[in-house]
Amino acid sequence: MLELDCISAMDLMGTKLYSTEGIEQSSSGQSFICVSVLLICSFKLTFTDINLSTSSRNAVARISPVSSFKSMLNNFPSPFALLHERMLLLDVTQLLVSLLTLSTATGFPIFLPTSGPILHYPFDAFYCCSGLYLLSNKINNFQKAERPVLQGQRIKTRKRDEREKNDPTGFRDAVIAGLEKAEDLDAIFKYLDIAGNKLDYRRYGEVLFDILIAGGLLVPGGSISQDGEKPFTNACIFKASSDMEAMRNHEQIFVKLMRRYKYLEKMFEEEMKKVLVFIKGFQPEERIKLARMTALWIGNGSVPPTVLAVLNNEHLIKDGIALEFLIEVFITLKQEKGISALITALKKGQLENRLMEFFPLNKRTEEYLKTIFTDNGLDELVKLHKAQASQEAKRELQQALLDDLNDERPGKDIVNDIKEKSANYNIPEHEVIGLLWTTLMSLAEWNKKEELIAEQALKHLRLYTNLFQAFTTTDRSEIALILKVQEYCYENMNFMKVFQKIILLFYKTEVISEDSILKWYKDAHSPKGKMHFLQQMKKFIEWLQNAEEESESEEEN
Repeated sequence: MLELDCISAMDLMGTKLYSTEGIEQSSSGQSFICVSVLLICSFKLTFTDINLSTSSRNAVARISPVSSFKSMLNNFPSPFALLHERMLLLDVTQLLVSLLTLSTATGFPIFLPTSGPILHYPFDAFYCCSGLYLLSNKINNFQKAERPVLQGQRIKTRKRDEREKNDPTGFRDAVIAGLEKAEDLDAIFKYLDIAGNKLDYRRYGEVLFDILIAGGLLVPGGSISQDGEKPFTNACIFKASSDMEAMRNHEQIFVKLMRRYKYLEKMFEEEMKKVLVFIKGFQPEERIKLARMTALWIGNGSVPPTVLAVLNNEHLIKDGIALEFLIEVFITLKQEKGISALITALKKGQLENRLMEFFPLNKRTEEYLKTIFTDNGLDELVKLHKAQASQEAKRELQQALLDDLNDERPGKDIVNDIKEKSANYNIPEHEVIGLLWTTLMSLAEWNKKEELIAEQALKHLRLYTNLFQAFTTTDRSEIALILKVQEYCYENMNFMKVFQKIILLFYKTEVISEDSILKWYKDAHSPKGKMHFLQQMKKFIEWLQNAEEESESEEEN
């Protein structure tokens, strides 16, 4: 039986009533519930009114019972009484839910009063009427009845919850068994096409490519797993002829298979990244076949050229294996698709400026790179490498110039530093002057008002005329500077009207000569904004020409 600490009687009028946690279990182990309202199970009790106010910090609600309330209370059967220990604060939602639930379960109506206070409680919690419990037979009414279950019922696991055992060896055996029955490549593709409906290509796609490339299941290091009775098949690339006709025929199997099962494309890319790391474990003739197939796959888009980056691995580079493999790929791709396709692939794979990284450390010289590529008919890659090396050198030179300017080094020191670095990088003067112009113009924060740009630009450039003079010692350098100014003014609209003033400044400070200006005006100008800048320079050119004629006349006299 439930044991409760309680009081036998209390005057309810104007008294605060509390809920409790003081409930213990009976010896039968069944639970009891302490109800959060004053519930009359033996009588029907009517509450007359309710008045709730939440406009102040302390919201108020109080019960005004009917006249027979006290007499009814005196007739409560034991143990219906008010609990006074282990007080528990309940919120309004819990109280209302308890009221509705218990009213429905017991069949006793609960009438909400319409006027008068019933309870007093603080804003964040309230004290509620409490004290009654339901015996176990009442609790059972709240519990949901269990549904009948047939004897011998078999509980099925959802298909999505089933976990299939990973069995790449079993998949390999099934594929090899089918490939062994095929007589030619057409039969191989037909088998693979049909088998995709039965075998789980989505799960074992990389295993499938292992078999088609190497003839079996590849394990770390590049060897073939020997588990099982038939771990290897000859229907693979490594056992095919190395001539390009045979390679193209094998290429079509992969193309058709991935066209049929599109999800294999991503798996094939991951497969190639894995296989290329294993090439040290393959035989030399196997590496040649794989390199040729890789070139074909890159050419038809089956794999991106970025997969070649995995060859930049120390254990492949130090023995020259990575370089040999790359050269075979380059030769095949050039023969099959042309040099433009090869250069495009290198750029897409971001390898055009990393070719030297694949050379062994003791052979990373410009001379050796030129020799190895030229001997294999890849002269275009030598030019590409030089161009990329030049771009990298220019970036380094420009950064060095920025560092010197930010450190506020003397102009003479900056000139010496740039000349030394440009000589080491083999950057000619006419290219250095272009870098100098671009770098110096990037230092300023230009005014957005067009009428103020000219004064700001001239003031800025006067600070660096000594640098411009140091790198315009030839006519070609002077013309290159004028073209840089023209290009800059054309691309920055606020400078369109400043071109002539900048050229005049360079003329007065002897950065550029009269002959270079006249040559630019005559035939060395750029088509960018040609008519606008020629018209802007017209009066200045006429003045130069007249000055030249007067000078010639004076010399004759």
